[in-house]
Amino acid sequence: MTLHTSLGDLPKINSFAQLPESFYSRVHTQSLKEPRLLHANERLANDLGLSTRAMTSPDFLSVVSGNQVLPGGQTVCAVYSGHQFGVWAGQLGDGRAHLLGSVQAVDGQELELQLKGAGMTPYSRMGDGRAVIRSSVREYLASEAMYGLGIPTTRALALVVASDAVMRETVERAAVVTRVAPSFIRFGSFEHWSARKRPVELKVLADYVIKRFYPHCLETQDGSGQANSPYVELLRAVSERTADLMASWQVVGFCHGVMNTDNMSILGVTLDYGPYGFMDGFNARHICNHTDTQGRYAWHAQPAVANWNLYQLAQALYDLVPDAEALQEALTAFEARFLKSMQEKMLRKLGFQQWLEGDEGLIDELWSLMHANKADFTLSFRQLAHAPGVSEATPSQIKDDLGATAGGALAPFLDLFADRDAAQAWLSKYQKRLGREALPWQERVKSMLATNPLYVLRNHLAQKAIEGAEQGDASELRTLLSLMADPYRPQAGMEAYAAVPPDWASHIEVSCSS
Repeated sequence: MTLHTSLGDLPKINSFAQLPESFYSRVHTQSLKEPRLLHANERLANDLGLSTRAMTSPDFLSVVSGNQVLPGGQTVCAVYSGHQFGVWAGQLGDGRAHLLGSVQAVDGQELELQLKGAGMTPYSRMGDGRAVIRSSVREYLASEAMYGLGIPTTRALALVVASDAVMRETVERAAVVTRVAPSFIRFGSFEHWSARKRPVELKVLADYVIKRFYPHCLETQDGSGQANSPYVELLRAVSERTADLMASWQVVGFCHGVMNTDNMSILGVTLDYGPYGFMDGFNARHICNHTDTQGRYAWHAQPAVANWNLYQLAQALYDLVPDAEALQEALTAFEARFLKSMQEKMLRKLGFQQWLEGDEGLIDELWSLMHANKADFTLSFRQLAHAPGVSEATPSQIKDDLGATAGGALAPFLDLFADRDAAQAWLSKYQKRLGREALPWQERVKSMLATNPLYVLRNHLAQKAIEGAEQGDASELRTLLSLMADPYRPQAGMEAYAAVPPDWASHIEVSCSS
């Protein structure tokens, strides 16, 4: 395979920019002062068809900093609306995002390149259109961390820092992230046209999404052989993808923080990283967004919020399919798919091959135990693989599997719980349940370690990378990206990145400005 040496050489498609101009505004990015490429994602660049040489070229920096247009691209900013914190917010749109165009990747897929932080747009409202190093590092790391976990997400191609001053709570420095995804269309993109009573544009958008991403919706029939509405089937398909996404978030302790309808992808991928967080000590009501004073987007509420958001999408599609019963039936796909996906994922996390009677109660007891003890979310599942009495591995094998801190092995399963007696009582039930499995313990442990990550992007780790980036040092950023690319495999010398976070980490706050 021959890789291109310039972004300009990539085949351009620009399908979104071929929609009617009511869907976007054609705009220019705003130049940055003294832009510097802090990091480029070589793995993603290769998937796009770019060589290492291309990423080190001046033209690459000019494009990903917003100082030059993408050759062959068409720069636009999309308009959309949405519900924010459950309240209708009206027109929104890409207030600090510029879609440079879309390219054909090596696998033939069309992928859009979007700059976040490249200046004001017609939808910036009171904003300045900029992003800062702090938020940009968090997004850059998060998207790649989620990708490493196998969770559908936008990706990050490049991170640029500059000398431009940006006012937030304090004066910070500007940065730009190049985001990559098949599409950035949201639930709010549909709500926008429904709210404006413009069914023609709504149909154009729905047809575009179906043709590009859900062509099977055109061919679905009901039980009597009658063709179903493609828009009803679109709602069903989006509901199922969103359900899978929610299950994926829940089982790794990920909190999005701002699940507004304008932040929900029509493709079921994680979109718009702001005040997100991976839980440390488990709290079912954990709120990662300091701005979310009511806890609307707490960890335990995320599936229900996603379902509520899908109802808003259904309301928009009602303008195309005035059949409330059919749309309601399509929405039922969410709950069934979510429960099925959660069940499958929890089976793998616990090392079970099939769902047996009593498993639901056993899992609920584990959640309650972890919640009562504020046990570390990631390590509780990871260390369960080698909990006392559930494996026969030697201490050296366990060390190789789980890593070790400077002071010795990572805290074993029971030590993660203040109430060790309660943890041992649950563990005894778990051991009894394992006795009903035919899989050899070695295979079970191998499967559990390949399912439960050792490394996740904890807030204190991201904070260290931010502090380095603000000083022009990308070494911590590179370290984290290396770990997150394969979060299940222990890496020598990286034990501190898997350990329970230090006390100061509990004081880190992230908000919508993050």
